[in-house]
Amino acid sequence: MNVNFKIVNHIVVFISALCVISLAYSSGGGPVKESELLGVEKDATPITAEVNKDLLKVLPFSDRADFKNAQKGFIARGEEEIKDASGKIVWSTKKFAFMQDLKKKAPPTVNPSLWRQMLLVNLTGLFKVDEHIYQVRNYDLSNITIIEGKSGLIIMDPLVSNEPARAALELYFKHRPKKPVVAVIYSHSHIDHFGGVRGIVDEADLKAGKVKIFAPLGFVVNAIEENVMAGNAMSRRASYMYGNVLPKDAKGNVGAGLGSTTSSGTVTMIKPTNIISEAWEDHVIDGLHFEFQLTLNTEAPSEMHYYIKEYKALCPAENVNHTMHNLYTLRGAKVRDSKAWSKHIDNMLLKWGDEAQVLFAPHHWPTWGNDNINEHVAKQRDTYKFMHDQVLRFANHGYTIDEVGDMVKLPKALDQTWSSHGYYGSISHNARAIFNFYLGYFDGNPSHLHKLPPKPGSEKYVEYMGGSKQVIKMAKKDFAKGEYRWVAEALDHVVFAEPDNKVAKDLLADTLEQLGYVAESGPWRNFYLSGARELREGVKAAPTPNTASSDVVKNMPIVMILDYMAVRLNPEKADGKKLKINFNFTDVNELYTVFLENSTLNNREGNADDADTTITTTRTTLDKIMLGQLTVEKGIKSGAIKVKGTKGKFKELQGMLDDFEFWFNSVTP
Repeated sequence: MNVNFKIVNHIVVFISALCVISLAYSSGGGPVKESELLGVEKDATPITAEVNKDLLKVLPFSDRADFKNAQKGFIARGEEEIKDASGKIVWSTKKFAFMQDLKKKAPPTVNPSLWRQMLLVNLTGLFKVDEHIYQVRNYDLSNITIIEGKSGLIIMDPLVSNEPARAALELYFKHRPKKPVVAVIYSHSHIDHFGGVRGIVDEADLKAGKVKIFAPLGFVVNAIEENVMAGNAMSRRASYMYGNVLPKDAKGNVGAGLGSTTSSGTVTMIKPTNIISEAWEDHVIDGLHFEFQLTLNTEAPSEMHYYIKEYKALCPAENVNHTMHNLYTLRGAKVRDSKAWSKHIDNMLLKWGDEAQVLFAPHHWPTWGNDNINEHVAKQRDTYKFMHDQVLRFANHGYTIDEVGDMVKLPKALDQTWSSHGYYGSISHNARAIFNFYLGYFDGNPSHLHKLPPKPGSEKYVEYMGGSKQVIKMAKKDFAKGEYRWVAEALDHVVFAEPDNKVAKDLLADTLEQLGYVAESGPWRNFYLSGARELREGVKAAPTPNTASSDVVKNMPIVMILDYMAVRLNPEKADGKKLKINFNFTDVNELYTVFLENSTLNNREGNADDADTTITTTRTTLDKIMLGQLTVEKGIKSGAIKVKGTKGKFKELQGMLDDFEFWFNSVTP
């Protein structure tokens, strides 16, 4: 999760004046007032409706096996709305009530393949996976899995936030014996797989050492690091990817393919007690034999599979799903290694393929029966491997990054398999991701080596095209013919050349809307429709969950804060200046030096003898400042912060740091 959240700006006067924490995977969205969202969407054009209708003829909609499996083991639906301590709704299935009729046909404004997927995803409640394995689904973006051990419960991937995780466990206890949680497994480092941990772990048991927490190698760093450096841009884009500003209806947000949306409750983190660091490891957890497979650099940089011998149950983490996943996520992140991904899946098959009788994962519904498991897993493996090999084949023939996205087509055996379809990823952007992974963004054409930036380039495009009126005239004709991709490309130049051209913006909005209506990928749909809304209404802020909880902040390495401070340095403000500041955190015995020269801010471990200023405090004090519980002034006055040397140097550094505006323009300059 890949899944990613709203950037949260902390005024950290002590270290960086602003600490952006935006954790990997999703940018969920708190509810926006419905009154602010109604009345701007248009109907599908006849061409759009026909495109969607044609899919009914080529895809195997008569295959209803997934509907049977997704409902198998259903026990109880549970809560329709989940609230936090203040009464705020942090999760609601009511918003997607329009998608709860499994027999309801897709409207013309939704790709029928995506509609089918989201009907399945929106099945909510407690399900029995197998003897002693249960899941609560659609209480968040991910599933929470409850494994019954010999004396207690082993919980896998406790959702995004506390409140849904707690509600899920309470729903389980209504139908199963109440036992203590004795272990938690984080399958990987995305926040929808650990953020609700304190909702299911008893604090007293944790302190007493009665709860073990298992996670793959590199979990803590990767759980925090992925979105910090480019966090503001990444989270802004995630607000598009997850449709934060869209109404939840058939003309707006129908979900994201992987799940419906994310909760907006209290995000927490507890450090793992047990790290899986070897390629294969065996552990006995509450009397059950768990065999772990470390699968680094797949769907997440820190990820693992596991097999429970007694139950013949296999969990492939988020590397096997009922969708094609992202090799590159549209919110922005490092490109994932498709070859490593497929290899790890194949090694899993070799290890446990002959034994497994049930396969369950932190998203979607399980697969039962050894033959079905092997077929499903093999097709997931081959989906990623096929794209990898074909992109490189085309690249070695000389085709470019923009060409391969349209050239790679799945073979019939995979194309007729629902789980290979791009409800979350897509062939188009995954193919380009593979190209970029090996060859970078440049396509080898020197004409593209130093193109003009969007605004001046668009002005020249429009001039060459005969002016904006001519472009709009031609675009209207092509829009009527359903040539939406080209119309979007052409009108984008007009909008960037003339940002106040309302006719161009309105027509581009109409075009993006129709592209959204035919998109099979949930994130593509949300990007298109969010862009249309922004063109019509401008940028409007939408509530998103605060992922910078106390646990997250306390687990953030100090060096990461210092590195991010360097990202915020404005070189013009720093021009010609030099300074050196020591930081001494006495409670964790960590020493750092931050030094500025050549308009560049570096940091080193240890203190420098020639520093201008030395600041001595504790990591605990830093955490309080980051969480807004303490100011630097009060810290100095109370003695929690001691400053030695030249006064004012840190304040001088603060004045050189930029703040980032989250709601920047995306479809206009």
